[in-house]
Amino acid sequence: MTPNVIALVADDGRTWTVNVADESVKIKGLGVFNPAHLVAEHSMGSSVTLAGKRLTLLPARLPEVRKGMLRRAQTIGDKDAGIIVSRLGIGRDDTVLEAGLGSAGLGLHVSRALGPSGHHITVEPREEHAHVGLANLEQAAHAWPDSPRHSHLNALAEDCAGDVQALAPNGLDAVVLDMADHTPAIAALAPLLGPGGRMACYCPVTSQLERAWEACETAGLDIDWAGEVMERPWSKASRGGVRPANGPFGHTAFLLIAQRRSA
Repeated sequence: MTPNVIALVADDGRTWTVNVADESVKIKGLGVFNPAHLVAEHSMGSSVTLAGKRLTLLPARLPEVRKGMLRRAQTIGDKDAGIIVSRLGIGRDDTVLEAGLGSAGLGLHVSRALGPSGHHITVEPREEHAHVGLANLEQAAHAWPDSPRHSHLNALAEDCAGDVQALAPNGLDAVVLDMADHTPAIAALAPLLGPGGRMACYCPVTSQLERAWEACETAGLDIDWAGEVMERPWSKASRGGVRPANGPFGHTAFLLIAQRRSA
């Protein structure tokens, strides 16, 4: 079966995701080629050469789509996205609101987790960010035919509770907030969580974490977990063995997970 989207991965890790269309396309860094002909002539895992670059043809799974995504706003990395998706406990049949879509770095993970029976509602007040984030989600939906239903609101999170209720009349299973001031959004959206539903707040600094914590408690939510996820990459040493890789590692943001435990 011919895939809708492929990934072309260079030896240095640079990744391009390409729609498989039977027409010549021009892609920055790769030149002009026909993706359908490329797929017909090469199997997955094959090496191909485009514009003088040696590339490996691979399926467009979540890591490849993330690497090849368009970028504008700073994205939530896969380290934090994985923890958010896991601790929210989201999956098929769930309705999830993501406010602060940005470039959809987290949105790709949410979409992949929900599957075809889920509903992914995104909110982003800045049109320039929404344009990029929605393009990335559209590419993901093309790559993964079993993506969830998607609805988007171009608004501030605290101003869209009524519209969210209309989209999700049975309530929300999870809410994710990535914004400078979480407090108004928590007050507006926490009442839309069903019993057992969870809210995640992405907080780059401790003052945001503290305000989000207090706002969640004021809204009647119980704090499930708060903390940060540290990441330490390792690499092979030139003289054998493995060692911590050179370069920065560690903190990206503080995360807060809160749950509605009563009706």
